[in-house]
Amino acid sequence: MALDELNEQIRACRKCRLWWGAKNAVPGEGPLNANVMLVGQNPGAEEDETGRPFVGRAGKFLNKVLAHNGIDRQTLFITNIVKHVTPENRKPLPDEIAACVPYLVTQVNEIKPKIVVLMGTAAWKAPRAEGVEYVETVHPSAAMRFAKIRKRFEEDFAALKKRM
Repeated sequence: MALDELNEQIRACRKCRLWWGAKNAVPGEGPLNANVMLVGQNPGAEEDETGRPFVGRAGKFLNKVLAHNGIDRQTLFITNIVKHVTPENRKPLPDEIAACVPYLVTQVNEIKPKIVVLMGTAAWKAPRAEGVEYVETVHPSAAMRFAKIRKRFEEDFAALKKRM
């Protein structure tokens, strides 16, 4: 399945309740041959407005960490485990994750990244594909708020740069 077709399916998705309160689905973005895929937990308010992943405060922080490590965001495919904003930016519920996981699986199968970075506990629930290295780290929004978590997040991205 072509990713353009998948993106249209995501935009039209009604498999769970999240689309009710959303302005835009956020399928993800990046090159279709990306070696690295970043997966967060859910789009936030700014992502819902724009239809683009990680453009709000957490995205700006993520961009700083990427730049600090010499990682070009434009070379990464960035998405979330669920594709619509959650009410009050809460963590996605298990049934919401289950409804969206097939989209993420298709994205991984189509893009064939070498490394998938799962950011946050909701993203850690993503199924694993054979032949792909998975890295679990904290979510950028948690790393922004807590120094100890920030240190781990920054170390994880420094290690990622070495593996790229």
